[in-house]
Amino acid sequence: MRKKISIIGAGMTGSTTAHWLAERELADIVLVDIIEGMPQGKALDLLEAMPVIGKDVSIVGSNDFEATANSDIVVMTAGLPRKPGMSRDDLLAANAEIVRSATQAVMKGSPNAIFIVLSNPLDVMAYLVMKTAGIPAKRVIGQAGILDSARMRAFVAMELGVSVENIQCYVLGGHGDEMVPLVHYSNVAGIPLDEILSKDRLEAIVQRTRQGGGEIVSLLKTGSAYYAPAIAVTQMVEAILKDKHLIVPASAYLSGEYGLKDIYFGVPVQLAASGVEKIIEYKLSPEEMAALNKSASGVAENIAKIKN
Repeated sequence: MRKKISIIGAGMTGSTTAHWLAERELADIVLVDIIEGMPQGKALDLLEAMPVIGKDVSIVGSNDFEATANSDIVVMTAGLPRKPGMSRDDLLAANAEIVRSATQAVMKGSPNAIFIVLSNPLDVMAYLVMKTAGIPAKRVIGQAGILDSARMRAFVAMELGVSVENIQCYVLGGHGDEMVPLVHYSNVAGIPLDEILSKDRLEAIVQRTRQGGGEIVSLLKTGSAYYAPAIAVTQMVEAILKDKHLIVPASAYLSGEYGLKDIYFGVPVQLAASGVEKIIEYKLSPEEMAALNKSASGVAENIAKIKN
């Protein structure tokens, strides 16, 4: 029997995630949204594309959470998107209510599911899903680090005229303006970025990476990024369903790693069939550790708000 993935929120990110997942023929897909007819229409349109690419997957749209029953993976994209001038933290209160309610509804029919969270502010919403669902933290992962690292890889490729396949970048920390790109661990064909790029060009790339989501929001004016976040989710889903033991940066629950506790935060994780199989600890410089702690303090502050 094929695996089942339910995507909560059929907006641009949710529907694009369904597109990438269906194209890879990873599992049957359910799209859920509160807007009547929208998830049904997008699901039917995508289903009708499958004969062209020769993929046999079921794609269903629904306004009812009962359609998500027995899901193996639940992708949480529900919530309000950012608008120009808004930070991810501006979405905290409104999205907390949406995500809490959706998590409770999903858990009724899928108590054993693994959750991948995209709703913003990302780290806080991942924490909220874990606490609301009452499941082991390894089964709730936030998608952020793959996206942030991919943005940095794209900017490095543009700067150097090198294939993106030769570039590895690692961005840790909270998914926001205080994220921490690791410039020495990041490399081009094994050569650290801080040895191949001048200090000012590297700093420009780091800043553009931190503001990558906001740059897209300001250009679109009516929404936020969806292509890159959706394919990042797809990589995570594939790693879990195929038990790949893949190491990627993602938001995970920390219990002392990097000196942090009771927080969801962007770190390198090993993804496998059980979810987060292992957290990888890099040896950071004092400057990187200071930046990581600064990023963590902002995340912790927002987590405290949803505990009250």
